[in-house]
Amino acid sequence: MSDEPRRPTHVDAEGAVHMVGVGAKAETSRRAVAVASVRMHPETVRAARDGDGPKGDVGATVRLAGILGAKRTSDLIPLCHPVRLVSVEVALRWRDDGADVTVTAEAVDRTGVEMEAMTGASVAALALYDMVKGLERGVTIERVALLEKSGGRTGTWRREP
Repeated sequence: MSDEPRRPTHVDAEGAVHMVGVGAKAETSRRAVAVASVRMHPETVRAARDGDGPKGDVGATVRLAGILGAKRTSDLIPLCHPVRLVSVEVALRWRDDGADVTVTAEAVDRTGVEMEAMTGASVAALALYDMVKGLERGVTIERVALLEKSGGRTGTWRREP
């Protein structure tokens, strides 16, 4: 690392925010995995997991919301480029005190898919809350975190356990 301060990448010479040009970058395989952790009472977990929630199939709804969230990232996050996703996978893992929603996004493009994975996980977690709020209003989304990314100029990165 240099001792010189880093220049913001999304600010032009006049100080205006802008979308960075990626047209000259090579298309490469990109992959990112993110997780959202949701906490709720064990009774709420059991009802949601067993299909006894007030709004129907929690798992299917959460998975679809995660896919839709990843696909709509550039509509929601101002400086994100539209990315040609080739795959979005959403895994819902129940715990005694809640659930983890893990989203894996993949693309062959000029920019990464970290934001797609994180947006997908966030939207999936919000959908989970919506599906169980009739059972428990105190559900919390405790974290959204990037777990790993690969591809592009910076290569592979993994969150330490």
